[in-house]
Amino acid sequence: MRDKYFIDTNILVYANDSSDKSKQQRAKKIILDGIREECIAVSTQVLSEFYVTVTRKIKVTLSPEAAKNEIQLLRNIDIVDIDFELIIHAMDLSGKFRLSFWDSLIIAAAIKSRSAILYSEDLSHSQAVETVKIINPFFTSPKPV
Repeated sequence: MRDKYFIDTNILVYANDSSDKSKQQRAKKIILDGIREECIAVSTQVLSEFYVTVTRKIKVTLSPEAAKNEIQLLRNIDIVDIDFELIIHAMDLSGKFRLSFWDSLIIAAAIKSRSAILYSEDLSHSQAVETVKIINPFFTSPKPV
């Protein structure tokens, strides 16, 4: 079994956004592999941000019902609730690592879920924060000059 991993909002959004087929395919694979191997986690924050983004902010939006259906497909994975302790942990991470509070809340949820990896396009690729390594699954290393 692979290490458990946590997915940020952008992974869910790309899986439902057809404007970049390459990212869409990669995001879908991450989600489907995680579901199949029972090694994936998200937070209630991620699900909330996903809903708002796909119903209002992408080029071809989903209907509220379609977005709700996508979220319901994730009902059996590990979903981390945002609670008081998580908020305090996020505040500590934000100060220590100089991250936004919202990014720190995602990282704190990944830590709480005991995920080894956090897949996100929005954070520094290969950065480690406490017990979690951040991986941008769309990162391509720069070509040598």
